[in-house]
Amino acid sequence: MAAVDPDLALRQAAVARARELTQIYDDLVPLSRLREGFSLDGDSVSFGSFQKGIHRSRLQRGAAALTVTTSFNDPYADAFDEQGRLFTYAYRSGAIDQADNRALRAAFELQTPLVYFRALAPSQYLVVAPMFVTADDPAARTVVLEPGLPVQDMQPGGLISGPDVRAYATREARHRLHQQRFKLDVMRAYRHRCAICTLRERELIQAAHIVADAEPEGIAAVVNGLALCAIHHLAFDRNLLGIDPEGVVHIASRLLREIDGPMLRTGLQGFHGTRIARPRRQEDRPDAARLQTRFDRFVIAAA
Repeated sequence: MAAVDPDLALRQAAVARARELTQIYDDLVPLSRLREGFSLDGDSVSFGSFQKGIHRSRLQRGAAALTVTTSFNDPYADAFDEQGRLFTYAYRSGAIDQADNRALRAAFELQTPLVYFRALAPSQYLVVAPMFVTADDPAARTVVLEPGLPVQDMQPGGLISGPDVRAYATREARHRLHQQRFKLDVMRAYRHRCAICTLRERELIQAAHIVADAEPEGIAAVVNGLALCAIHHLAFDRNLLGIDPEGVVHIASRLLREIDGPMLRTGLQGFHGTRIARPRRQEDRPDAARLQTRFDRFVIAAA
């Protein structure tokens, strides 16, 4: 059994706040909110400077790191195994026994929870908490990180969940990582505008899959995506709105026959027969085969 971490209460508070922010910001937390840190017993505690990767708080009594961060332009070898098995995190460059590297290795020895921040865009972070160091390779100067469970693995005694449960948690973290990258890539390609109505209010623009991500063709790539405002996204998902392979918008015939005020008239009916706005770069434009697959389903549902 791992030794008891004297900073466990601090870690519990850090993980709780990190997970709360993840919920508030739909998995992509702005740096401005992370810089606010969290509170414990009236003290304000920092998540770190976000200028370096390994952080140990000044309030800690133990030796282990509290958070680890991967920057958007990271110079180290932090990576994710695409087979969904593990994250790796590199030691800080320089001496192997410098303070930051000792803090990272101490987290492995204690099997104590960390908060992991992965930058997916400038000043925007995917957060995984709790995260544990489950292997240490000094020769390669890397450690292995695995997500744990937010209740079971946050108690005295260290990491106690089984490998199957942790494998599931890792797959979930992998899915979150891919989906947030997809969202950012789609928003960039469409310049944060709805492809149908060109609305540019960022709070109302969403990344829609052409083919659902649960399907084999539903890759988390920009060619399988569209930037849509909330109402057009919902109409697309419910097969009330279809887009053919040429990019022409089709509204379900039953909606075209309805009379129900200005939202229906201008928000949906008015776009029947128009063309979507496409990304400037050819390689970002929606895949015609996937549009056809999705449009075929719209035709059947709207019949």
